[in-house]
Amino acid sequence: MMNPKKIDINEFDYPLPDSRIATHPLEERDHCKLLVRQADGSLSDTLFTALPDLLPADSMLIYNNTRVINARLRFRKGDEADGALIEVFCLEPAEPADYARNFASTVSCSWTCIVGNSKKWKDKPLKMNLTVGGESLTLTATRLLNSGATSLIQFSWDNPGVTFADIIKEAGEIPIPPYLNRDTEETDSVDYQTVYSHIDGSVAAPTAGLHFTDALLEEISRRGIPRRELTLHVSASTFKPVKSDTIGEHEMHSEFIAVPRSLIAELADSDRRVIAVGTTSVRTLESLYHIGCMIDRGEFNGILPQWEPYDHHSDLTPTLALRRILDYLDSRGENTLIAQTKIIIAPGYRYRIVRGMVTNFHQPRSTLLLLVSAFVGGDWLPIYEYALARDFRFLSYGDACLLLDK
Repeated sequence: MMNPKKIDINEFDYPLPDSRIATHPLEERDHCKLLVRQADGSLSDTLFTALPDLLPADSMLIYNNTRVINARLRFRKGDEADGALIEVFCLEPAEPADYARNFASTVSCSWTCIVGNSKKWKDKPLKMNLTVGGESLTLTATRLLNSGATSLIQFSWDNPGVTFADIIKEAGEIPIPPYLNRDTEETDSVDYQTVYSHIDGSVAAPTAGLHFTDALLEEISRRGIPRRELTLHVSASTFKPVKSDTIGEHEMHSEFIAVPRSLIAELADSDRRVIAVGTTSVRTLESLYHIGCMIDRGEFNGILPQWEPYDHHSDLTPTLALRRILDYLDSRGENTLIAQTKIIIAPGYRYRIVRGMVTNFHQPRSTLLLLVSAFVGGDWLPIYEYALARDFRFLSYGDACLLLDK
């Protein structure tokens, strides 16, 4: 196996003009272009509406049901309307650490956050007066701890009839990707959500899913292709560039995943080929195999380390690895696998679960491009050159591609 830690990220660079980055989606989200790469490497293009015809009859479509939260809160320092603007970007819950319990908090909660204009925020708490569902309250943000690029922020409010989920829905903004180089617009609250999103927690959308419509999903079901859901709450690290020359020096942040026992059992028993929608679904599904291997060794503590797939070799088949997870859940009386994954998928990785993916076109020098390269045997550049030559739109609001394996 190739040692991915020695991969030179400069080999995953390509010219991406700003004019090719889509800043807004198409009016009809399923009318974007779709590049199709067959298992033999042949390339073609069509519209995304053709996807039901292109999915193998024996496939299963699996997508990420996470919902993007209004994670960006803007406070004014002091009581003046023209006081310094302090932006607090909620990354992940700290107390309670469970997403659902944190959103349901009615007095206070804390989050790990990125603070914009941090130097202007000294010691005093920030305050924001709000009306939420007809209820008046004052939201207070207190910085408890600084830790490098992030801060631990406690939020508290003086109306116990309002939850934190209510507050951020009213006061926060959808955090669109920084490379769009524009402010959040009202339309992003709809455009930057998949039609099947319903589990709050992400600070970035699983953007390959943005192309689906209810009608397209119904057509896929009508073709007899099962549709299943899992959850990965996308963190801000999805935009984190690889700044080191080799990826061995790049640190992946952990991300929350939740996979129902019923889906794990179905994957263990089914011969259907798994088509993952988006790199988040890919990472979750492939994480299952390595979690099963860690359980088999008695080493799983709820976290899948970044380099686990490369540091440990296992002879377990995917089916046996999945059955180890089922036994683990049954022994604990749990119906959902909840874990943290830091997995990095790069050339040299061998896919165990995923046999096809729907994905967008990713930034140069990104870990997402490494993941795609690993799936197509390193042959990523012809795909991107094809897309650039045919006026495909790139990144979050851009066009899509369907990559198939044998």
